[in-house]
Amino acid sequence: MDSAGTALDDRLPSDRLLRATAAQWSAALVWTSADGTIVGANPGFARLAGVPLDALIGRPLPGLLDFGGRDWQAVWDGAQENDHPPPGTGALRVPRRDPVPVDLHWQHLTDGDDVLLLCEMRDFDERERAEAVARLQQDVLELVAAGRSLKQVLDFLCRQVEACAPEVACSVMLRDAENRMRVAAAPSLPAVYANAIDGLAIGPDVGCCGSAMSQGEAAMSVDIAEDPRWAPYREIPLAHGLAACWSNPIKGRDARMLGSFALYYREPRPAAPFHRRLVQACVHLCALAIEHDRARAEINRLAYFDTLTGLPNRQLLADRATAALALAGRTRQPVTLMFLDIDRFKTINDSLGHAVGDRLLVEVATRLELLFIEGDTLARLGGDEFVALLPGCDAAHASLLAERVLVTLSVPLTVADLTLTPTASIGIAVHPDDGMDFDTLLRQADAAMYRAKQAGRNRCHFFRRDMNEQAVRRLEMEAALREALDRQEAGCPDEEAPFELHYQPQVRLKPHCLHRVEALIRWTHPRWGAVSPVEFVPLAEECGLIDRLDSWVLQTSVAQLGRWRAAGVPVPGLAVNVSAVRFARGDLPDQVRAALAANGIPANDLTLEITERLMMTEEVGVHDALDALHALGVTLSIDDFGTGYSSLSYLKRFPVGELKIDRSFVKELDIDAANRPLVRAIIQIGEALGLTVVAEGVEREAQHLMLEAEGCAIGQGYRFARPMPADALVRWLAGEGKHWVECPADACFSI
Repeated sequence: MDSAGTALDDRLPSDRLLRATAAQWSAALVWTSADGTIVGANPGFARLAGVPLDALIGRPLPGLLDFGGRDWQAVWDGAQENDHPPPGTGALRVPRRDPVPVDLHWQHLTDGDDVLLLCEMRDFDERERAEAVARLQQDVLELVAAGRSLKQVLDFLCRQVEACAPEVACSVMLRDAENRMRVAAAPSLPAVYANAIDGLAIGPDVGCCGSAMSQGEAAMSVDIAEDPRWAPYREIPLAHGLAACWSNPIKGRDARMLGSFALYYREPRPAAPFHRRLVQACVHLCALAIEHDRARAEINRLAYFDTLTGLPNRQLLADRATAALALAGRTRQPVTLMFLDIDRFKTINDSLGHAVGDRLLVEVATRLELLFIEGDTLARLGGDEFVALLPGCDAAHASLLAERVLVTLSVPLTVADLTLTPTASIGIAVHPDDGMDFDTLLRQADAAMYRAKQAGRNRCHFFRRDMNEQAVRRLEMEAALREALDRQEAGCPDEEAPFELHYQPQVRLKPHCLHRVEALIRWTHPRWGAVSPVEFVPLAEECGLIDRLDSWVLQTSVAQLGRWRAAGVPVPGLAVNVSAVRFARGDLPDQVRAALAANGIPANDLTLEITERLMMTEEVGVHDALDALHALGVTLSIDDFGTGYSSLSYLKRFPVGELKIDRSFVKELDIDAANRPLVRAIIQIGEALGLTVVAEGVEREAQHLMLEAEGCAIGQGYRFARPMPADALVRWLAGEGKHWVECPADACFSI
């Protein structure tokens, strides 16, 4: 019998053409009769099988080849029923060697009454399989890093697995808060089946996915038709050609159950070895994607919702108010702001403790939510202040609603075995009479609320024009601010200068060393005394003076760093706050470059602190300025992170190098246990994105130790040092600061 010619029996007239073609084919080819007997093969198959070609003829192919758990009849029937039978995987049993994994492609051949089954197989070795898994991992991680949605990531993962193993269909299920299964991705499963299992309660007898999530271990159903776990549900999968299932639990880093990853097969069979390795990688990728998505959602929640009550925060309130006022301008409908402050809350908080105060705030929020309708927004601004945005509500309806609020809040409640009767003072401002924009309405409602407190509390007041003392104060302060800037820029003597820079150390927590100092502006007025930056910096932005103020701070602080360097004072770097308004002009990078060059300061020794609001702007000039500063080598830090538009996409999109955790999160870190997970989440997000994390407002040792334990890199606050003038900082470094800062032996502490 010759090598190829006699390897076929002569039943088909086209044998010679088939033999000639097969002999030249690079892949392994074998063809069989209906019972699986080999009637022909090419040299490639003989080499792969490790058996002489002559010895193969007449042998049963099922004895040489594992069809991925399927029996021969299923393979034969599947090939006859489809013009293009689906590919599969298997393992070729080779003498004195481990089985060889192969990809299988089938084709039925007919010639008159004779029917053969042709199988083409290619050796898919372990290296190729490992490379396929590695590519899958890399592609999925890139999607996660790019900020794609969880559904996009999981859909992509399922489709890639199905491309690597065409004989399977994939699904990813998530466990929801009610312990139910939710379909997260199932691109190839029949929609009827996916809809049927979505929302099922998780349990050991709820198919393979329910079992895997319930038991915390893989669940294999070789035959859905015979598996009792599928008894109530098997009709739908069987009707749609799903015959077997293998589901694996997806667990988080804390072993918490997140969901399941499942492979479905179209015929009864176990999972192939390659499938097991593939799924092992996919389960880890799913866990990473799910936890990353939840961390991102947590950051977004911090940006727009109050962490204690779950109500919208000031930022979300402002967004909704702006939209409501824009609509009201077109429809001429009123918009009401109701400002509510709990009476004597500070006394309750100070005397009974923060835990009691927090429970009171939560109860107040719960009661208030019941009083408002769809379309209204109830927000917590912070502390004991709540604001309700009421589109379409006029003064008369607002008055009635305020009375209901006062009555509802005054019902006694028991907290920590104490009976409290909460009351509130309410101020109301109505658009358009009391203001055309959100800030104005909020200011007027706030003024009205204080008048209600002055009148005896537990009552409501509407804004009146004679309450506008704040507007008068604003005008006076604007004029004084302009005059102070004129004098400062004119070069008045230091002792008469209205502005002064104080510097607050930022300390690296492990090991203790000075990281840099932050320049903070101080204004002393002849009549008002020290004016808080919280008051005059926003005013400078509103009245167009912030450019001059920021420029003076930048030039003065960089020059001071230059003098320290020249004198040998060991100050490693400088942080300067820059207003979001300042970036719009476009000349900031040039000004920074000039200031650094004039004082011999490397760009990487300067950090500019910016707000989250700046990251949201779509002005091209702002984006260009950020990129130019980054290219210069300046570090960009997001100040007060978590109080505005916290977004992972913006952190990735812009060249940010640092996050500053807002002091509101640090303030009660050692008192309120709810704050610690939030701070931990921000630190972990910073670490994941390669950003330095700075905690500001660190005042107590317990806060310091908690931050250090969570991996926070830098601390700033009264725990280490208060802001101080330049000469006082030098004395601090030489004295008290040595407790926190290790200075070089040759450092100089006099100028």
